[in-house]
Amino acid sequence: MKIIYLLTFMLLLGVNSTNAQFAASNFSLASNIDPVGGAGIKYSACWGWTQPGTGREYAIACSKDGTYWIDVTDPFTPTIAAYQAGTSTGGSWREVKTYSTYCYVVSDDGGSTGFQVFDMSTLPATVTLVSSNQTLFRRGHACTVDGNKLYVSGITYSAGAVPATSAMDLYSLATPSAPVLLRRLSQDYPVIGYVHDEHVRNDTIFASCGNQGLYVFKYNSIGNTFTQLGSLTSYTMSGYNHFSSWTPNGQTLVMADEVPAQLPLKIVNVSNIANMTVTAITNQFPQSTPHNPWVVNNQYCFLSSYMDGTQLFDISSPATPSLVGYFDTYPAGGGNNNNWAPSAYNGQWGLYAYFPSRNIFALDRTNGVFMLRTHLYAKGEINVIGNANSIPAGAAITSPTNSTNYGTVNAGSNLTHAFIVQNTGIGPLTISSINITGANASEFTIIGGPAVPFTLAPNGALALSIQFAPLTNGTRSAQVTINNDDVNESVYDFVVDGNGNGTVGMKNNRRNNFNISLFPDPAQNELQFTIPFYLASKDLIVKVYSIEGKLVAEKSGNDIAKAGNLIRSINLNELSNGLYYFNLFSNGQNVGTKKFIVSK
Repeated sequence: MKIIYLLTFMLLLGVNSTNAQFAASNFSLASNIDPVGGAGIKYSACWGWTQPGTGREYAIACSKDGTYWIDVTDPFTPTIAAYQAGTSTGGSWREVKTYSTYCYVVSDDGGSTGFQVFDMSTLPATVTLVSSNQTLFRRGHACTVDGNKLYVSGITYSAGAVPATSAMDLYSLATPSAPVLLRRLSQDYPVIGYVHDEHVRNDTIFASCGNQGLYVFKYNSIGNTFTQLGSLTSYTMSGYNHFSSWTPNGQTLVMADEVPAQLPLKIVNVSNIANMTVTAITNQFPQSTPHNPWVVNNQYCFLSSYMDGTQLFDISSPATPSLVGYFDTYPAGGGNNNNWAPSAYNGQWGLYAYFPSRNIFALDRTNGVFMLRTHLYAKGEINVIGNANSIPAGAAITSPTNSTNYGTVNAGSNLTHAFIVQNTGIGPLTISSINITGANASEFTIIGGPAVPFTLAPNGALALSIQFAPLTNGTRSAQVTINNDDVNESVYDFVVDGNGNGTVGMKNNRRNNFNISLFPDPAQNELQFTIPFYLASKDLIVKVYSIEGKLVAEKSGNDIAKAGNLIRSINLNELSNGLYYFNLFSNGQNVGTKKFIVSK
């Protein structure tokens, strides 16, 4: 596996930086790896999958010879978890989708020998090949999953001189490991000669039918038939209708025509599917060639646009869409360097914008796997810290901030303890509610702060307080739960002991966010790092990854000093010169990531 060496040394020094090699606006680069290596066209389609239970995020990258599963849970240190050879080699068309813990891979290359089904439940160790044969079909151009159904378009059944084909087939995934044919589109609409790709939601199919245009069908589970709802076959700057994506409100469709090159993106009003109309056309550059649009909400559509890479369009006003961000994954050509000499179909094929983290996975045909972030779409991240200084005067502070024990208080007093809610993410954070739960919840009160819901901007913070009722003998406990727009965060347990000079405690129930200091950097034979004192008793493991994402060292570290912060050191004698990722794990959870350089 090789890093793309178009990156400059200065780019490697900055986790989120970009330079002139990768033109960008409102996007930052987390990482870029090239598992195949070498030159030329090496990749095609991609998808993403989030593992149930663990929440680990995997980028699935289709290459010319097979499929890669890459752990991108930490977007700065992608790690190849598995690879499986495909049913064709040296190919240009491979597509992938997932359902439950299964992955479906189709190939439209002439040498393809069938359709592959993989079981991903064995990740991160590997993936398991369930089947790879021609029982259902030999070649397929694209595939889509809707509920427990798999759509495959551009099908070839046999390898004969005049192979039997099908425009689009529908398969049941009631048994995910063994799809079963339900219906062929040709059984109801033989006039449709070919479906290049399809966007499907709740059995409504926007079928991109190449030179025949766009057709919309409905699959009727009762009766097992397709019904046509509408079509759009004549529109401004039409061409080979390639792929489309639909907004959640059902009002707008974003559509791309791939051939001939340089046809703009279309915004379509589909509020009345029987009478669809193009409301706007748009392109970053007049010569850009849009390929695959991916709508993520009613406002934003991500677009893979070949030589011009990843683009983000605001489509909240369908009549006046606007480009609000881009990251060019193909600096060899395109509008950002005004070089249109390479093929219009070089560059980025596809992307995946649906990870819970909202990190963006883009796959460039030449330059490989890119993990990108944009504050325009990113979510915020909650961090809550206590403030020991808020304990009333006269209370004895017995340990530093963020430790388990915050101080003492006399029975009968009324204690108010402050804490701060921070947004440490790169996107806005909406707090929908702050609740107190637990057996003694009625004796605790939240003081301060605006009415919910409220939003914290990136780096924003809000000071709140929890007030304990006058204490009597006995222990009181409660939990503060902060709900944001993505998850329910059970943040802190508060415990008050009113037996004489009792203690006031706050126990963190989630990952701690803190800044790791590494020194020296560049390092030679030893690297030292600081961590907060409250992690001193934790089981800490350092994992060091190469820039390609390979684990090269795993160490527990040695204590060398204690002075409010804990300092540890790890030996680097076995590492050669280069750029590495430092990952600190506490009880198996990654609590911090940094880059560092070894230079001996």
